[in-house]
Amino acid sequence: MRQTNWWKKSVVYQIYPRSFYDSNGDGIGDIAGISQKLDYLKELGVDVIWLSPIYDSPNDDNGYDIRDYYKVMEEFGTMDDFDELLAAAHERGLKIIMDLVVNHTSDEHEWFVLSQSGRDNAYRDFYYWQDGKDGREPNNWGSIFSGPAWEYDEETGQYYLHIFSRKQPDLNWENPTLRKQVYKMMKFWLDKGIDGFRMDVINFISKVDGLPDGAMEEGALYGDGSPYYMNGPRIHEFLQEMNEEVLSKYDILTVGEMPGVRVEHAKVYTAPENKEVNMIFTFEHMGLDSGPGEKWNLKKLNLVDLKENFEKWQKALHGTGWNSLYWNNHDQPRIVSRFGNDREYRVLSAKMLATCLHMLQGTPYIYQGEEIGMTNVRFDSIEEYKDVETLNMYKEKRGMGIPHETIMESIYVKGRDNARTPMQWSGGRNGGFTEGTPWIGMNPRYTEINVEEALSDQDSIFYHYKHLISLRKKLDIITTGDFNLLYRDHPALFAYERRSVDEKLIVLCNFGEEEIVLDDMGLIGEARGSEVIIQNYKEVQLEESSLVLKPYEAVVFLKK
Repeated sequence: MRQTNWWKKSVVYQIYPRSFYDSNGDGIGDIAGISQKLDYLKELGVDVIWLSPIYDSPNDDNGYDIRDYYKVMEEFGTMDDFDELLAAAHERGLKIIMDLVVNHTSDEHEWFVLSQSGRDNAYRDFYYWQDGKDGREPNNWGSIFSGPAWEYDEETGQYYLHIFSRKQPDLNWENPTLRKQVYKMMKFWLDKGIDGFRMDVINFISKVDGLPDGAMEEGALYGDGSPYYMNGPRIHEFLQEMNEEVLSKYDILTVGEMPGVRVEHAKVYTAPENKEVNMIFTFEHMGLDSGPGEKWNLKKLNLVDLKENFEKWQKALHGTGWNSLYWNNHDQPRIVSRFGNDREYRVLSAKMLATCLHMLQGTPYIYQGEEIGMTNVRFDSIEEYKDVETLNMYKEKRGMGIPHETIMESIYVKGRDNARTPMQWSGGRNGGFTEGTPWIGMNPRYTEINVEEALSDQDSIFYHYKHLISLRKKLDIITTGDFNLLYRDHPALFAYERRSVDEKLIVLCNFGEEEIVLDDMGLIGEARGSEVIIQNYKEVQLEESSLVLKPYEAVVFLKK
């Protein structure tokens, strides 16, 4: 199959189905609800919809614990509903990519049930089973969701590995029979006509032989196993085999979620000649507001760090691999609350952040609600939170004597449920998300922040995103131009150029609440001879000898 690289000009919109739109009043978003909102996505101008998992699941980790890859979760609808969604999307020129979760399954998956039934079962080797060591777990690894990464099974007298929840046992990719089963399942969905996969923690599938103990940080309860399960010894072999057996036979988009990946890894993963994946999700920029050890250790963002991180990725993959561009997803807090100002400057800072990201080289990903400037939520009690990572962390830290208020502040800033409150469609009951009781509480700001309001205001964040998407279609320089960082050490200004043979973009973004006065006559001269192609204030303050950027201002000049 000829690969056309259509994804280089595309913009992807991520849907978290449980929280998108409920069509039947049970309080849970569903597939039919997505079908009803396709025209909204068409209006926005996106090209691709990425669906977070819709497979049958007991929902320990909101669908990322899959019980049956060939069945749709009953709460979301039926396979017929999915087929109708796919057909309706394709009729509108929209593509759909699915979440591929194959580092682990649910402990209720048939493979694991059989694996657990006895040491001699043919499926035993589909997972990692080991004897304990000195009456404890086989090694000292901690789970990403708190606690140990091993669970003891009374029936068979061994432990199984789970990097995530104890209900998400890790698959053993060393087993060729398992790999064949995974490839068969991928073909099932691709033959239905889906347009690609977002691959969940795909760089975890190769583990180092022997699963050695991880280093222990001072005060930590468990060792860090990540050097032994991230970017493991056979990862490129496994991805190349997957490509040869499945991916190369279809003209699709593939993006690998890859925590712990550095640029030198990314070059290998995304170089077309290596035949692995089209692009990856890096997490480096998402860790810049975390202190040592973990994301819950809060730290103020240093903008210089962010600029230099983006510069590194833009330059490293230019002309070789490909970048994915994102601020938000189902695992991250809302960007306008995180790097912007979600009160006095919510609209301006949301537009500025969007402009800063969408003028870069790569494929942008918009997470549901980002395009209307949805914000973080502050639930009053821990009981209102649903996320397994958050709840496990809270329990562990309370056990260590950390005060409730300290933990809650971390949850307000970094908790995954910030992204999972329901989509705000209107200012009416439950934000127009459901006629029933929402599965998780609504963000109370739905009365002011909602789709209905955004669509009625031509100056809204929604229409700013729509303009950015149309510029990417219109201007090849956004897709092909190189990157040059300006004002590297400025603490509040993120400024860069995109350059092609005969054109230049100058992108200026004020990340702060103070005016920035630029007096570089070379820059001012270029700005004077250029066209403003997008801005978030009505007027650009370009004087004879200065350019003034107001709080959270973003402006892009095109020089031909």
